[in-house]
Amino acid sequence: MLSKCCLAAVAIVLSLAGHPARAMVCMDKSMTLDEVADTISAQKSCESAMKVFRDCELTASGDVALGAAVEKKCEADFKPGLSAAQTQAYKREMRVCDRKYRNKSGTMYLSFTAFCRAEVAQRYSQRVLKAAGQKAR
Repeated sequence: MLSKCCLAAVAIVLSLAGHPARAMVCMDKSMTLDEVADTISAQKSCESAMKVFRDCELTASGDVALGAAVEKKCEADFKPGLSAAQTQAYKREMRVCDRKYRNKSGTMYLSFTAFCRAEVAQRYSQRVLKAAGQKAR
């Protein structure tokens, strides 16, 4: 009887303990979600950040953090130079992504939303770089 109580206590303690960060294989390495997001942020361009996102996608809620890293990387190319009207248009496109899957259940729809938002940011980056005569890197 005492051993059953001890086992139950150990099970409770283990269930309350924090879960270790889950690893994933990305770019032929075992990485945590935070490490992949850091890798995306460290990329030199929006295009390469998007490539890492595509290569490391989870098709689950973890893609929200990865997509946000891509958005931030891409926005650095264009956001400071947007007019008020262009900023509103960008926000409107992002809201379209947010609404597209809002009535769907399942974490894959969070991933789809993250990709939609990242692709909008990527398109804006490509337009600005093209207008400036730079090739999307």
